[in-house]
Amino acid sequence: MLPWFRAARVPRTRSLLAALLLALTVLVAPAATASAAPAEAATSRGWNDYSCKPSAAHPRPVVLVHGTFGNSIDNWLVLAPYLVNRGYCVFSLDYGQLPGVPFFHGLGPIDKSAEQLDVFVDKVLDATGAPKADIVGHSQGGMMPNYYLKFLGGADKVNALVGIAPDNHGTTLLGLTKLLPYFPGVEKFISDKTPGLADQVAGSPFITKLTAGGDTVPGVRYTVIATKYDQVVTPYRTQYLDGPNVRNVLLQDLCPVDLSEHVAIGTIDRIAFHEVANALDPARATPTTCASVIG
Repeated sequence: MLPWFRAARVPRTRSLLAALLLALTVLVAPAATASAAPAEAATSRGWNDYSCKPSAAHPRPVVLVHGTFGNSIDNWLVLAPYLVNRGYCVFSLDYGQLPGVPFFHGLGPIDKSAEQLDVFVDKVLDATGAPKADIVGHSQGGMMPNYYLKFLGGADKVNALVGIAPDNHGTTLLGLTKLLPYFPGVEKFISDKTPGLADQVAGSPFITKLTAGGDTVPGVRYTVIATKYDQVVTPYRTQYLDGPNVRNVLLQDLCPVDLSEHVAIGTIDRIAFHEVANALDPARATPTTCASVIG
């Protein structure tokens, strides 16, 4: 190999590796703050209140499931009060914690995270007296509950699953995950240190198991809310589910000028949140448009 040709390739290789690692460790992260608010803050805003009893209008509690690098507070500072103000009993959990890593969760093996969700839903149902819950999740939090529904008996306890930008079939991270085989040791490092990230790569053993036999289970209503500007779960159409009782929604079909990407759609986008409310209460659904941002 000519020396100047080799020299030209080294920086390119390093750049690709840096881009891959950056995408895996930063792009997936929702807008979590450096220090999470104390759990009491959630109660003071009206959610995670275990004395809450569902009303006749909203008979099921809503369980919010954060995304990768998220936590039970920061991911839901807008959506949780939005739903509480509409009369829902709202609860959120932390899952997928790694030892020595505070605040930033959703990094552990996803099958184990689903077990944590199982325990949490039982806790919520016991406290509220409701026979079933509804689940709303962002990113990994919209996909991971599918494992709970399919393999842990969650279908008997859940009425509806609403996924906001969920990586239901994994992600290519704009094709960057396809570069992993070219960097010996990187894939193993990610799998060993942050298995929750490795599980979300399109074609991983976890995703293969999750999607085998179909996307859905009987008795659960599914809604997927996606944005075509998603730079994390790619291609964005892989977020969609196929099966009965499924509604796949593209944000830009509701409001063409909505530019929300992966983080914004799950943390601050009130147009997406209006569609969440419609999914939770389809009998009282109203059209979601650009004007829904002031609703």
